[in-house]
Order: sequence, then structure tokens, then C-alpha cells
Amino acid sequence: MDLAEETDLLRKIPMFAKMETSRLKLLAFASEIVSFQHGDIVFNSGDSADYAYVIMDGAVDIITETDSGPVITDTLRQNQLIGELGLLNNTPRIATLIANGDLQAMKITAEMFFRILRENSEVSLDVIRMLSDKLTRSHAQVEALQKQVYQQDGD
Repeated sequence: MDLAEETDLLRKIPMFAKMETSRLKLLAFASEIVSFQHGDIVFNSGDSADYAYVIMDGAVDIITETDSGPVITDTLRQNQLIGELGLLNNTPRIATLIANGDLQAMKITAEMFFRILRENSEVSLDVIRMLSDKLTRSHAQVEALQKQVYQQDGD
């Protein structure tokens, strides 16, 4: 895939749609398109957070370790950002991500990710919205789990 094709792909992602063409080209040039097959590990819990990814095509399952073993806590799909929490917090990965089917993603270095956020307020707002959405979904999952625990304790 050449630079023009990658730039066109990026323009179709809502988070990057409003970026200037020159900045999209820089992002495409500085990033890497990576592919994973079903079941491949994108990253493991505890890995250092050196990259964020944008899902170009496919899906990933978020796997969380529990006392009962690994549990799929969410599935993220096309155009969603993954791995940004570790970059933003400068902490290791908090979950394992596994390709759910064939996956194509853009791998963005921490340096480029922060540059995009600093130079593009629209992208920064979209990242905030995505984080808010993830937080809302996580909160709903916690509430559902609490209800299950309370029901089991009441039995």
C-alpha cells in the first residue's frame, strides 16, 4: 500500500477525517499498517505501552484475567482506538487484546500519537469521546457484575 492509499484510508476514519491532507500523509508515513490473524495477540497485559492502534478492519477482544480465568470484557471494531490508555497514563497495558477474526490496524508510536493530539483539537476531542464511551461501558459492566454478586449472595 502506498502513501496515497494509506492517506485515503485514514481520511475514512472519523477520528482523522477533518485533518489536513499534509498531516494525514505525515501520520501515514510515520505509522505502520499491521495485520493479525484470528487468535493472534495484539499485546499482553503488563506489556509496555509504546504504541496506540486504530482498527482499520476487523475486531479485537479485550481479555481480562479473573480468578476464574480469562474473560472477554469487550470487543472493539473498525475505526476504534486501542492501546491509548497506557500511552496517556504512561503505564503498562491493563488487558490482553486478541484479534477476533482477521485484523488490520494502524500502529502509531507514542511520539506521533501525542503530536496528533497536540496539533489537532478535533482529534483530541474524538479521543476524549472514545475514552468517555469506554468508561461508560466499563461502568455498566461493573454495575451488572455487582448485581450478579448481590443476587448470588442473596441465594
